[in-house]
Amino acid sequence: MEARIRVVVAKPGLDGHDRGAKVVARALRDAGMEVVYTGLHQTPEQIVGTAIQEDADAIGLSVLSGAHMTLFRRVIELLAERDADDIVVFGGGIIPADDIAELEALGVAKIFTPGATTASIIQWVRANVSSPVA
Repeated sequence: MEARIRVVVAKPGLDGHDRGAKVVARALRDAGMEVVYTGLHQTPEQIVGTAIQEDADAIGLSVLSGAHMTLFRRVIELLAERDADDIVVFGGGIIPADDIAELEALGVAKIFTPGATTASIIQWVRANVSSPVA
């Protein structure tokens, strides 16, 4: 039997708009995944620490502040430093199309832009994030 996919959903930086993150966290949970929502104003260090502590399969970042390049990059760097780069990083928010390719080159697996449905996010996570066998 396969274990449930474990996802940490996080709001890095000073952005205080968390409705989208909460909607995605609830949708993933309702789809049968284990979800840890970290709350607002998390540092990349806190997010990666939580993901490792919770044995997460993925980290979903919500960034609306414009600091996406810095925040995603730091999370990816910290995962590599902690030998945890098998944790899949995806995210969403107000991210210009020109930045998406660069984020993907850094190692971000997927960026969801405004208008993405929760169904499409759930489907992507199921298809691209594996959980260990229980």
